[in-house]
Amino acid sequence: MNTDLIIIGAGPGGYETAVRAAKAGLQVVVIEKEHLGGTCLNAGCIPTKCLCHSASLPPTPRQGRGEEASEYLAKAIDRKNEVVEKLKAGVAQLMKTPGITLIEGEARFIDQHTIEVRHKDNCQLSIFNSQFIIIATGSVTKFLPIPGAHAKGVVTSTELLNLTTLPQRLTIIGGGVIGLEFASIFQSMGSQVTVIEFCKEVLPQFDRDLAKRLRTSLKKRGIEFHTSAAAKEIHEDTPLVVDFEEKGKIQSVEADLVLMAVGRAANLQSLNLADVGIETTARGIVVDENMQTNVPGIYAIGDVNGLIQLAHAASAQGRVALSHILSSHPLLPTSYLHIIPAAVFTMPEAAMVGQTEEQLEEAGVEYQTHKAMYRANGKALAMDAEDGLVKILTDAEGKILGCHILGAHASDLIHEVTLAMRLGATIHDIANTVHAHPSLSEILLAAAEA
Repeated sequence: MNTDLIIIGAGPGGYETAVRAAKAGLQVVVIEKEHLGGTCLNAGCIPTKCLCHSASLPPTPRQGRGEEASEYLAKAIDRKNEVVEKLKAGVAQLMKTPGITLIEGEARFIDQHTIEVRHKDNCQLSIFNSQFIIIATGSVTKFLPIPGAHAKGVVTSTELLNLTTLPQRLTIIGGGVIGLEFASIFQSMGSQVTVIEFCKEVLPQFDRDLAKRLRTSLKKRGIEFHTSAAAKEIHEDTPLVVDFEEKGKIQSVEADLVLMAVGRAANLQSLNLADVGIETTARGIVVDENMQTNVPGIYAIGDVNGLIQLAHAASAQGRVALSHILSSHPLLPTSYLHIIPAAVFTMPEAAMVGQTEEQLEEAGVEYQTHKAMYRANGKALAMDAEDGLVKILTDAEGKILGCHILGAHASDLIHEVTLAMRLGATIHDIANTVHAHPSLSEILLAAAEA
């Protein structure tokens, strides 16, 4: 079967690009091996945010919730499943857009313009041909190469999202976004949580000051942290025992469950990329500024190219790739792909956009720091959410180089600065913009005026 465009993967990058392509008049074949919505909808963004919400509802089990903690967790999982199924139904409806053909099965390249699909239910084979192919297969969980990494009781985020019994002791290997979100969730639910992080600080990609403040806040809530610590072995005992090296000494921690949260790797399984000459590295598929691989007509978007592992980045990259395919004016100029916000849904939240102080210092860029604290904001005090700060980094003329927020609704507040950066507005423009009172957005105003 010949078609205008083949998209492998129906995560946010894949299905959103398919809808845009179909509306532009293309005939699109979308191939999905597992679940519509990809990791984000089924085992990532949406499920974790559902549990974040449930965990944030006062009082927590440890503070005397009437229901048993495990019973509350089971109800939270049920609610999460309901939300996921509702959104999956929405994606399924999108796949009925005229011009889209959805094929459930596993795809592999036969040649640079031909895809073979083994259908999910009956193992039937189908062949599809197209001048243009977009690979959007996402990522898979990484495991440390240590003894016991796959022992019974060692789980990934996927398994943790389907627990119905609360672990009394949860050890998390990895203090990145995934690790900290689950640490925050399960501590609030009532688990004793220990985080083992190899780097000097948690959230290595975030501003160090922000990350340190978040770790301190989570530590006050009862989470135990070991930074600059390397997990060495997991003993499959009852309970599990995790050995790690910290400051040159081997230490151990007991756990009822261990979460492996050391990052995600590009999902290249079964695609047969090497045989058709598509270049890859340890990070993923190599792409240019148009998301095109070294093979003309073949593109890779989202986690699979290793540029930035965020669902909204995949969607944005899909716009860029589709614009190049259509030879039209870019739907999203590639020069703005570095202005992509990121958020961590811990309690409190953290969010960032642009560069960190460490990156600017390493690059030798002179910058100015503008800070404001949540504790000086009337809305924050009214919400009992005084823990947090806003930090905006600029050059001498006020051009915004980065913004870092720790505190309530950080994931929402970051977008004012993201838009300002996108439009080339300065910190003076923010300072000269009237903000509603009382609101958390006034913290941004206070930082701009600092």
